[in-house]
This record gives sequence, structure tokens and C-alpha cells, in this order.
Amino acid sequence: MNLWVGVIVGLVAAQRVAELAYAEHNTKRLKERGAVEIGAGHYPFIVVLHASWLIAVALAAPSDVTITWAWLIAFVVLQALRLWVLATLGPYWTTRIISLPGAPLVKKGPYRFVRHPNYLIVACEIAVLPLVFGEWRVAIVFSALNAAILAWRIYQEDKALDVRRGVSA
Repeated sequence: MNLWVGVIVGLVAAQRVAELAYAEHNTKRLKERGAVEIGAGHYPFIVVLHASWLIAVALAAPSDVTITWAWLIAFVVLQALRLWVLATLGPYWTTRIISLPGAPLVKKGPYRFVRHPNYLIVACEIAVLPLVFGEWRVAIVFSALNAAILAWRIYQEDKALDVRRGVSA
């Protein structure tokens, strides 16, 4: 494996592990306040998809890979947007669908512009990181798999949030 591929994928993996710890902390605190998890059955598939994606990126890159700097810059911009989402949600950010009855919906930050900004950013990340290394096949395959899982997740999340939006089922 190319050193730069290892460094970049390693940094992304470390970021994801730190985010998982933060998400678990938030999930625990929210559940202590009466929050409930919705659609937990799909969560293991998301974890496997993301781990497989990083492994595929690392393994698919040739040893003499040339980094496409424009795609790397795009990925760094996506990380800044990701941090904006995390900062906006603060203690409500998790990697699961957790809903705290009675809590107001967040309508600031990126949520002023997009209903599910984190999912949009993740979809872009899944496509962009492989393109940093010219791995367009990895980008296509994992983007398609992610779209399938996200379609189900967004359906579940919207259904759960409709109660807090005041929409009757």
C-alpha cells in the first residue's frame, strides 16, 4: 500500500473511531433522558458498509498511485462541513436514529438549508475519497450501496421525526 493512501485512510479511520466514541456518549446521555432508538436493525449494515469502504479504498489503490489534489481538497472541505453538522447538533449528534420526545428539531446551521446534511456529506465522502486515488469503481460501488442503506434510514428517521414535526402518521 502506498504511504499516502495509508496515512489518509488511517486519518479518516481514526476520525470515524473518535466520532463513534462521541456518538456512543451522546446516545447514552440521550437515552438517560428518555430518548428512544428507531430502526436499529439497519445499523450493523451501516457499520459494515463504512468499514468495508475504507478497506476497499486502501486495498484498491495501486502502489504507484497519484493523488488527485482537487479531490483531496474537496474531501477536506467535506470534513469541515461534517464538523459543522456535529457542532450544530452537539449532544444530539449520534450515528444511530435516536429521538428524544418533546425535543425541538434543530433548524440552525446546515439544517437551515438541507433536511439531512450529514447524510448528504457522507454520500459525498463515500464518492470523493476513492476519487482522491483514482478509484472510480470503488466510488460507484460504495455510493450505490450507501444510497440503498440511506434510503431506508432516511425513511425510518423521517417517520420518527414526523411525530416531533407535528405530522400525523
